[in-house]
Parts: sequence; structure tokens; C-alpha cells
Amino acid sequence: MATPVKTGEQAPRPAPSAQRALAQLRRTVDTAPGRLRMASAVLAVLVVAFGALTAWQVSGRAHAADQVVSHSQPLSQDAAEIYRSLADADTTAASGFLLAGDAPQALRDRYENDLATAARLLAQAAARTDAASDAQQWVAALNQQLPQYAGLVETARVNNRQGLPLGGAYLRYASHQMQDTMLPAAQRLVDAEARQLDGDYAEARSFPWAAIGLGVLALAALLWCQVQLLRRTNRVFNAGLVGATAAVLAAVLWLLASSLSARVDLADSRLHGAGPLRSLNAARIEALQSRAAENLDLVARGATDGYSKRWTAVTEMLSGPPAANGRSWARGSTLAQARQDAPRDADSALAQAQTLFTAWDSRHRAAATSNDGGDYEAALKTVIGTSGGSGTDTSDQAFNAMDQQLARAAVIEQAAFKASAQGVGGSLDTLAAGAGLLAVLAAVGVVVGLGRRLAEYR
Repeated sequence: MATPVKTGEQAPRPAPSAQRALAQLRRTVDTAPGRLRMASAVLAVLVVAFGALTAWQVSGRAHAADQVVSHSQPLSQDAAEIYRSLADADTTAASGFLLAGDAPQALRDRYENDLATAARLLAQAAARTDAASDAQQWVAALNQQLPQYAGLVETARVNNRQGLPLGGAYLRYASHQMQDTMLPAAQRLVDAEARQLDGDYAEARSFPWAAIGLGVLALAALLWCQVQLLRRTNRVFNAGLVGATAAVLAAVLWLLASSLSARVDLADSRLHGAGPLRSLNAARIEALQSRAAENLDLVARGATDGYSKRWTAVTEMLSGPPAANGRSWARGSTLAQARQDAPRDADSALAQAQTLFTAWDSRHRAAATSNDGGDYEAALKTVIGTSGGSGTDTSDQAFNAMDQQLARAAVIEQAAFKASAQGVGGSLDTLAAGAGLLAVLAAVGVVVGLGRRLAEYR
């Protein structure tokens, strides 16, 4: 058992070998060559550490920027497209049910394309998301529920062709599954991917303060060393140290410029691309929800007023309560927000969507008046009519034309996102490699520059 040191006793002294090492170090530092060697080692380690830290921090931000462009933003947009495809399938199924045997093949194709698109994007999302992520559970749930929904819709169609009232019940049940189970799961998938996109944006735009700080420290140390040499040797320049200082200064300035440029480009991609797309997707989804409520209200044939109430609630979120002039969008509505966030190139498409919504709302009100008056056939013709074609004579035509303009705006905003964000990761990768190379050159400059001074003592 160790004997404790009593009060007043001296602590054990270092072993003789340690004492000799410390004494040797003091003697080395006390000499001019020793100080030069120490300065050379410290400066070389400092500039190499600056290069390594810069490469590490910048590489992480480059990876996050690449994730924004190639992974998280596409997945976020795919999640919104999954929601839109599911909602459109529900709307199209109701339209086809109302037309029964008169439904055109184009309507059937649209429904099947919606289901195929949702299934394809769900498969891609399952392959590209982490098995432990929040998104994966919603992808799995939707993959399980999609065949069930399609089966219910087919059963509703078979009964409807046979003239059985049970067809309407099956379709309403399918729509309830879509509205109450599948679309909420799809919305959670959208939210999960949006959080991932926000996280990648935050990491890619974060400023490398640690690397900047270490770079400034390395510059200060290099300048201090040159000042000390000037005082002791009366020589103004040391070529090696000047070269090292220039290399570190170039790396610091490059780091500052590239980091600021990346932040600006990523902010621009979010301001004119990812952000407007998020607002626009919300408007497109609410438009589809409104269209589904309009169709299902006719399918119900007055059995419930739930669908008409849903139409009112969703369209007020979409366009706001009617403005004083009866035409302009109310502030705070989803469409108004989409137009406010949109880049200038998309304004024309959204302005046309505004006009088309007004036409759609007018057709819906006319159909509701006919239906409330007991003229179901007139209401059906106003809502569906001869599905397809151009113009705004029916709700179906006005909605389709509006959805096309919203889709056109989405293409413009997606292009704006790519134009701003594309290449940010590559420029940061170049910076990481360049900073590492400059740091190595600076270290060589330090060793060569101080090595010449050491040679004078031999």
C-alpha cells in the first residue's frame, strides 16, 4: 500500500531520466537554433492543422450541398408528388364513377397513371431512405394500403356498372380510406422529407468558423515569426515564410469567398426554388382535395352535407374568403402565398391559375344551385359534362386547366432551384482539395525558410 505524503514533506521528484529530458529541452529552447527548430515545428503543425480542418469542414458542407441537390430535395418533391398522385387518383376515381359507362378512356388512364406514379415513387423512396428513418414507416404503410384502396375502387366500379347502389358506398369507403388514412400518412412522409431537406440546407449553409479562426491564428503566427526574424537578423524577407504566408492567406480568402458564395447560392435556391415549391405543392394538394369533395358530393346524392362543407373549408384555405372586388385573392390564402413566394418567371402561370380558380368556383356554385333544387342531371353536366377538352364550361375543365398552370409553375420553380444549387457541392470539394494543397505548400515553405536560417549556425 502506498505511503501518503505527510504535510511539510516534498512531493517525489521526477526520475533522473525525466529531469535530463527537461533540462535538454530547456537548453535547446534557450539557443537560437533550438528556437528556430521549435518555431519550424509549431508553424508546420499549425498550417497543416488548418488545411486538415478546412478540408474536413468544407467536405462536410459539400456533401450536405450535394445531398440537397441529389437526394433530400428530390425526395421532398417526390413525397409531395406521391401525395398529389394519391389525391388525384381519388378525384379521378370519383369522376369516373359519376360518368359510369360514359367515362372516357383518358380518365381511366389518368387514374391508373396516378396509382402507377405513386407506386413507383414509393418504391424509390423505400430504396433511398434509411430503414430507421421516420420516412420509411410512412412509405411502408402507404405501400400496404395502396392495393387495398385500388381494390375498393374496382369493387365500386363493378357494382356501379351493374346499377347497384352499393357501388356508391364502396367508393365513399375507399375515399374515406384515402382521406383519413393514406393522405395523412403521405403528409407525414412529406413532413419527414421536408425536415431532412431543412437539415441538409442548414448544414450546407453553416459557416466554417473553426477553420477561419485557425487560419487567422496561423497567419498571425507566421507574421509574428517573420517580425522576430527581422528584429534579430535585420533581414526583411524570408522567402520560405513569405511563401507560406501567401499560401495560408490565399487559402483563408478562398475559404471565405467560397463559403459566402455557397451560402448565397443555397439561399437563392431556397428562396426561388425549394421554398416556392413547398408553397405551390400545398396549393396543388388543396385544389385536389376541393375537387374530390366536389365529386363525392355528387356521388353521395344528398346523403350527407359533409362533402359540401369540406369544399367550403378547403377552398377558403386555398383562395381565402371572397375579396371585396370579387376577383382578387385574399391575403394569407395558399394560392396567394404560392404567388408571393414564386420567382418572376412563374408569375404568369399563377396569375392564370387565379383566373381559372374563379371560373371553377363559378361552375361549382351553379352546380350546387342545380343540385339543391333537385336537378341532379344539370348539376352533373356542370361538374363533369363531357370530360376532357379545353375551356372552362365545366368544373372538370376549369380544374384541369388550373392544375396545368400550377404544374407549369412547378417546372419553372424546379428549374430555378437546380440553376442556383447545382455545382455548389463541386466548388466546395475543389476548395477542400485546394486548401489541403496550399497547407502542405505552406508547411514546406516554413521548413525551407527556417531551414536556411538554421544552416547559418552550422
